Amino acid sequence: MFHETARIQPGIRRLWKSDQPQLIDHFQRLDDETRRLRFGGMVSDGFVSEYAEQVLSTDAVIFGSFPDDELRGVAELRGLINSWPRNAEVALLVEPAWQDVGIGEALLSRLIAAAQNRGVKTLHMLCLRENMSMRSLAKKHSAHLEIDVGNVEATLAPSWPTPMSVFEEMFGDTRSYLDTLFHQPK
Repeated sequence: MFHETARIQPGIRRLWKSDQPQLIDHFQRLDDETRRLRFGGMVSDGFVSEYAEQVLSTDAVIFGSFPDDELRGVAELRGLINSWPRNAEVALLVEPAWQDVGIGEALLSRLIAAAQNRGVKTLHMLCLRENMSMRSLAKKHSAHLEIDVGNVEATLAPSWPTPMSVFEEMFGDTRSYLDTLFHQPK
């Protein structure tokens, strides 16, 4: 279990077909409650394996977090083809032992930049009503929340692409990178 420091370097990069075995392992490690919160209901080992085999498609951009050289968090931007104006769905999952250390926030920021760079006008994120972590994360990114009986739909509106959003998608948090670059130790 990890909780030595408040924030970590999340080690985020885009996932490709060659990452499929790690993605399957990641989903298989999840406990029942985490799976229920991510998929909206109880799902089997077979379901998560099949999902992991299909998620890396041409209609998606998937990022993974490797804080300890092991895949610990996944963020999905799906539905990029065949919609106008462009809409996409966002899904996010961080293993329980790695939550609350900044991985989810870093992954969502990376996805928002990727959506922005692809001209996506509206992002939709659906979660169960009791998933307070996702609701909080959506609020941090100024999402509009609509609460239904059992679900919450968060809607975000990315702005137009900028050089900073391209940098953000490729390398991550531009603010911390620029802080590091311009505030060298004396």
